[in-house]
Amino acid sequence: MKLKLLFLTVCMVLTGLVHGQFSTVGIIGTATPEGWDASTPMVQDVEDPDLWTISVELVDGELKFRADDDWAVNWGGIDLPIGAGEQDGPNFQIIGGNYEITFNSATGDYFFDYAGTIGIIGDATRFEWDRDVFLFPDRDNPGLFFGTMPLNAGDAKFRKDGDWTVNWGSDEFPAGIAVQDGPNIPIEMAGTYRITFDTTSGEYLFDEVVGFDSLSIIGSATPGGWDEDTHLQRDAGNPDVWRTTVFLVEGELKFRAENDWAINWGGETFPTGIAVPNGDDIVVDQEGDYLVTFNVATLEYSFLIIEDFDVVSIIGDATPGGWDDDTDMEKDTEDGSVWRLRVVLNDGEMKFRANNEWTINWGGPDFPTGVATQDGVNIPVVGGEYRITFNSTTGEYHFDEIIEFNSISIVGRSGPFGEWPDENDGGAVDWFMDKDPNDGNLWNTAGVQLFDFDPDDDGGIKFRADTAWTVNWGAADFPEGVGTQDGPNIEPTAGLYDVFFNAATGEYVFSPSTSTGEIYISPEQVSLYPNPAGNEVHIDLRDIEPGGKLVVRIFDMTGKEVLSSVFADAGQIALNVSDLTSGMYIVNITDGSFFIGKRLSISR
Repeated sequence: MKLKLLFLTVCMVLTGLVHGQFSTVGIIGTATPEGWDASTPMVQDVEDPDLWTISVELVDGELKFRADDDWAVNWGGIDLPIGAGEQDGPNFQIIGGNYEITFNSATGDYFFDYAGTIGIIGDATRFEWDRDVFLFPDRDNPGLFFGTMPLNAGDAKFRKDGDWTVNWGSDEFPAGIAVQDGPNIPIEMAGTYRITFDTTSGEYLFDEVVGFDSLSIIGSATPGGWDEDTHLQRDAGNPDVWRTTVFLVEGELKFRAENDWAINWGGETFPTGIAVPNGDDIVVDQEGDYLVTFNVATLEYSFLIIEDFDVVSIIGDATPGGWDDDTDMEKDTEDGSVWRLRVVLNDGEMKFRANNEWTINWGGPDFPTGVATQDGVNIPVVGGEYRITFNSTTGEYHFDEIIEFNSISIVGRSGPFGEWPDENDGGAVDWFMDKDPNDGNLWNTAGVQLFDFDPDDDGGIKFRADTAWTVNWGAADFPEGVGTQDGPNIEPTAGLYDVFFNAATGEYVFSPSTSTGEIYISPEQVSLYPNPAGNEVHIDLRDIEPGGKLVVRIFDMTGKEVLSSVFADAGQIALNVSDLTSGMYIVNITDGSFFIGKRLSISR
């Protein structure tokens, strides 16, 4: 029956993807047994090499399909349990449970056959009256079930446990109250629907998902008049939202899809309103540059006039100039509505205003993000250093707090030093990262050697600030993820990595190192003696046989580099440390093909 689904589904061409025969197809993500670390392979059909199946238990989380254990070809989507995957599409959001998953790598068609209790059946579904397509339970609303799938024009019913003993129906569409043994629900038009059903009340809804390749405005108020469409662009973060900036004159216009009158919307109000299918022309009563927004899901539209201000500033007792002097923001070079400022603020209140005058000013009750309105209330501010972003057209504002640390380091048994710090280490086993000179929240380092000790053997790594556990980040994901305060140890795969970390958001990425070598060594293969050292320390590398110039860098406990030396190819070298004061230090050693860290004590 799973194969029948994929043969019946209309073949879809994946944008930007040239179909070829793949050696493997698997699922990967936090919902899968291997997480983001490795693909869980699917089974290739013996008759059709494009068909892949797997029986698997998934947990709440995300996943994607990908080919040949590589991200070059991967598929994602938002419709569950049935849909068509898109190349580089969004991660599937999975409800935990047992699944029979079928995937067609030629068309992208998929079916997450969920072992549920409440399903939908009928000749409107892919399986007609042969079997149910089970819906997913809403974790927050007992009795509520949901799913998204394509339906044909036809009949359908809801039923429990794949059996007719308990079933619900009604003669209303797209919404109604289903009753036990009620009539078939008439699906009046083929399409993709978001389906919700409440077994407690019997309420159901078939909300059609309408997808468009293009959406535009047309009319005497637009640049093309009634003859040529002016197109909007889909919002990258919300596929239901479309936007454009355009110069409009006094006149009339409408929204329409696919450059055709088959699907069009009008409205009775301006500059905002709720669109009506085939409604009246929207009357534009003021000429000017506008940001036009239309939401195809809610039918909300807005025409926000764009004013070209010379200056936008902040003012108030929270700002450096108080209520007497404006602090000017910087205009974005590509979008004249966007203004930015990095500034230290006090506890207090503030507003945005244009041209250093009160004629046009914006305020709002929310902090650190919100939507300011003309002559709105003062914005309450909590003191700190912030990057402020303000959109003078939409009124949206964001205060992103800047918390800069003296050092960010990688630490752990799976890290370069092969051990966790104890209370007295004070940074002696921290691998320090480099701060971005333009953004104190961004940190990076190259050629970090990581090991894959078993978690039961105290393996893993974490990021921490200022060589202390007060602020530290961990997560379950590798090679990329978002670290959280006191999160779990990151469990890496052994190798050399270039590492990026954002201390403001916790985002991190471990990418294969750009180093030309792939020599993996353990800290035990490098020795320093004497240690503690006096004026000279010897580095013994005879077990490694370095293949090029050897670079040795020494850092103090704050992460500051205090000594750097380059040596010719040698298995054993002597380093003069007579200029260093007594204390603990970190020694980083590399020849470009391996990177290792050791701690050194100097005592005189």
